[in-house]
Amino acid sequence: MATAKAIGTPGKGILAADESTGTLGKRFTSNNLACENNQENRRLYREILFTTPNLEKHISGVIMFDETVRTGKTTDGKAFVELLREKGIHAGIKVDTGMVEMGGTHGETATQGLDGLGARCKEYYDLGCRFAKWRAAIKIDTKLGLPTQAAVDETAHSLARYGSIC
Repeated sequence: MATAKAIGTPGKGILAADESTGTLGKRFTSNNLACENNQENRRLYREILFTTPNLEKHISGVIMFDETVRTGKTTDGKAFVELLREKGIHAGIKVDTGMVEMGGTHGETATQGLDGLGARCKEYYDLGCRFAKWRAAIKIDTKLGLPTQAAVDETAHSLARYGSIC
């Protein structure tokens, strides 16, 4: 409860820095950054974000990607999770493993990652994360009769399981 209250501090928000390695590479390209998409450049990018002066005045939590939690450190060797904790910012982690199209639908999706989620959550907690993110998407198209009950049921089930495991 204390983490939820801290993250929900009025006037503050959550920084989503959980781009996958591929997505961050696309971000580099779309912003005309002439840099290779490698671990060092991703680390430098996130270091710039996390060391922004007065970040803690505006941000209460940061959602991170697995690589960032496990290997992310400042140039002087401080783990990003620790850097954020020192600023009073809670570290979070994206725990779903992606979305797949549900067969027999018009492109509706189901979120994957419930298998092994308990163990992953424990590991991320031990690494300093105090909250988690789970993606879910509902496709709405009244002409196609979407969302279908199957998609609503699947999403409700996965969200409930995710919540109970976390």
